[in-house]
Amino acid sequence: MARSRALSGQARALLSVLLGAGQEWRHGYDLAHLTGLRSGTLYPLLIRLEAQGYLQAEWQPPAAAGRPPRHAYRLTAAGLALARSQQAEMNGGAAPAGRKAGEALS
Repeated sequence: MARSRALSGQARALLSVLLGAGQEWRHGYDLAHLTGLRSGTLYPLLIRLEAQGYLQAEWQPPAAAGRPPRHAYRLTAAGLALARSQQAEMNGGAAPAGRKAGEALS
């Protein structure tokens, strides 16, 4: 999936956090806290990245009685590739420390 525009700083911050999470699901509140993004920026960005095929989203059951279900997010294979390419660009084109270019996260 080729991108026609450069990613915003907010999108890069979000992708970086999700890349660090590996395949763990992350909730919106957690992502807001980790990225410093406000909900009015974060949620439209999450919706857009999901629509473009970079994120997978699912509703998860409440963690405790009386709490609402929560929407959780993680990178798809395309999102993982995008996040890695953004990370490599920020590192001056080098692969992330400790890994060769194209090597999977464990």
